[in-house]
Amino acid sequence: MSEEKKALNFIEHIVEEDLSKGFPKKQLRFRFPPEPNGYLHIGHASSICLNFGLGLRYDSPVNLRFDDTNPAKEEKEYVDAIKRDVEWLGYVWENECYASDYFQQLYDWAIKLIRNGKAYVDSQTSEEMATQKGTPTEPGVNSPFRERSVEENLRLFQEMKDGKFPEGSHVLRAKIDMASANMLMRDPIMYRVLHRPHHRTNTDWCIYPMYDWTHGESDYIEQVSHSLCTLEFAPHRELYDWFLDQVIEDNKIRPKQREFARRNLSHTVVSKRKLLQLVENNVVSGWDDPRMPTISGLRRRGYTAESIRNFADTIGIAKRENLVDVSLLEFHVREHLNKIAPRVMAVLDPVKVVITNYSEENTEWLKAENNPEDESAGYREVPFSRELYIEQDDFKEEANRKFFRLKLGGEVRLKNGYIIKAESCTKDSEGKVTEIQCTYDPKSKSGSGTEESLRKVKGTLHWVSVPHAIKAEVRLYDRLFTDEAPDAHKDKEFMEFVNPDSLQIITAYVEPSLKDAQIEEHFQFQRLGYFNVDSDSTPEKLVFNRTVPLRDTWARIQEKS
Repeated sequence: MSEEKKALNFIEHIVEEDLSKGFPKKQLRFRFPPEPNGYLHIGHASSICLNFGLGLRYDSPVNLRFDDTNPAKEEKEYVDAIKRDVEWLGYVWENECYASDYFQQLYDWAIKLIRNGKAYVDSQTSEEMATQKGTPTEPGVNSPFRERSVEENLRLFQEMKDGKFPEGSHVLRAKIDMASANMLMRDPIMYRVLHRPHHRTNTDWCIYPMYDWTHGESDYIEQVSHSLCTLEFAPHRELYDWFLDQVIEDNKIRPKQREFARRNLSHTVVSKRKLLQLVENNVVSGWDDPRMPTISGLRRRGYTAESIRNFADTIGIAKRENLVDVSLLEFHVREHLNKIAPRVMAVLDPVKVVITNYSEENTEWLKAENNPEDESAGYREVPFSRELYIEQDDFKEEANRKFFRLKLGGEVRLKNGYIIKAESCTKDSEGKVTEIQCTYDPKSKSGSGTEESLRKVKGTLHWVSVPHAIKAEVRLYDRLFTDEAPDAHKDKEFMEFVNPDSLQIITAYVEPSLKDAQIEEHFQFQRLGYFNVDSDSTPEKLVFNRTVPLRDTWARIQEKS
C-alpha cells in the first residue's frame, strides 16, 4: 500500500473502492446540506471540510444545498450566514441549491407513490400514531386509514395541498412495514400540513415534505454520488434507499449514503436548540458572540479559517464519536497566529512608570520588529518617553529571587528600549501602587551596539508611552462553560455550567501604531496573547477581543483547583 493510500480516511477509502470497481470519476459529486435554522458551528466545520475536501481531492463539484423544508424554524438570515461562513472557510460551491427548488418534483413523486399503493393519507392524531407505532421490541399496528383507496388518498392529498385542512389534521405516510425492526420503516411521515410562509416560496405551499423524504430525493435530483451524514443518520439509511427505490431510473446515478461520527468539542454545546437558548436568554449577545462555538463567533473572536481547517484535518474522520478537547482548537489558532500576527505592545492593567533621569521634553522612536516569524513583515517605530505604562503585576515592592520582573532595587529591560531600575514607588490610601519611580541606563538601548546594550538582565517587560498611548476597550473571553461536557449530565441542565467569568471588559492602553487597525486584523499583544479588532470597533473607539492567551492558562487553573 502506498503512503497516499495509508493517509486516506475511511470515507476516502469508500470513494477509492467505488472508483476501482468502475464508477466514473467524472461522475463524482458531493454536497454540504445544512438546514437554515441557525448558524453553523464548529461541528459543521468537519462536514464542510470533508465534503469540500473531497471535491478538491477528486476535482469534483460540490453543491451547497439548503434543506429548507420547515418554514417554522428557517430564515433567510441563516441562509446568508451559512453562505458567508462557507466562503470564509475558503470553499467554493458548484451550485447553490435548495430543497424548496424540488417541492413540485417531490409532490409529483408522492402522487406516484400513492398511485402505486406505496403511500396513504393518515388522519390520526400525532399521539395516536405514536401509540400505534409500537416499540423497538414490539411491532406496530396498522393505521385504521392504511387501506384507504387510491382515489380517496389522491383527493385528500390534493385537498391538503389546497389548504383545506388545519395543521395536524392529516399527514401523508409511506406504506412500508409496521413490523419492521427499524422503527423508521414503520410507515414514516412524508408530508405534514403547515400554514406558514416559507422564506423562498412564501405561501405557495401549505404542505411540506419531511427530511427523510426530501434528503435522498434531493441527492438524486442533483446526482450526488456520495451523500455523507453524521452517525445519527445511520438508521435512516434503510429508509433513504427505500425512497430511492421508488423513483430511481436505470440511466441515473444512485446516491450512496455513508455516515461518519460527530466530533464533540469540550466546554461547549453545539445543539442548535441549546445555542438558540443561549441567545434568547441573553447569556450571549447573539449567534456571533465570540464565546459561541459558531463559525461566525469563532471568526469574530479572532480564529482564522486556516486554523479551523487545520483543526478539522487533525481530528480527522472516524466511525465513533468522541470528545475533543478545545485546547486542540486553541493550539491550532496559536500556531497560525504566531506565523501571521504582527507583534505590538499593549498594557491591560496599567501602572505608571516615571523615568526620573529622562528628559521631560524628549521622545525617542525606537525600532521594533513586527514579526520575528516573518522576515518580510519589516519594522515599525514606537515612541519612548519619560512616562510609561507597564502591567500592575509586573511590579512588586519586594519579591523572591524567582520574580524576574520589576521590584524595588531591581533592574529589567524594556522591550526594544533601555534597562531601568526601580528606585521608589507611590501608593494611594488603600496601599495600591499608583506610580513607580525609576532610573534608566542611557547607554543600554537595545540594538545600539554598546557594551551596556549587551548587558543581560533576567526580565524584559512590554510597555506603552503614556503621552502617545491610545485608550482601547479590550474584551477578555474565556470558555463559556466550566464543565467539559455541560450537556451530558442527566441530573443538571447545561445552563447550570455557564462560566460567570467568560467575559471581562477592561480599558487598556495600546501603542499608537494601532490607531488605524481594521476590523478582523490580528495582533499579538506581546507577553499577553493574541487579539483581533472586533466589529464593534470604530475610529473613535478601538475594541479588541482576546482570541487566546499565549499559553493554555485554563489547564493550569484546572490543575490548581
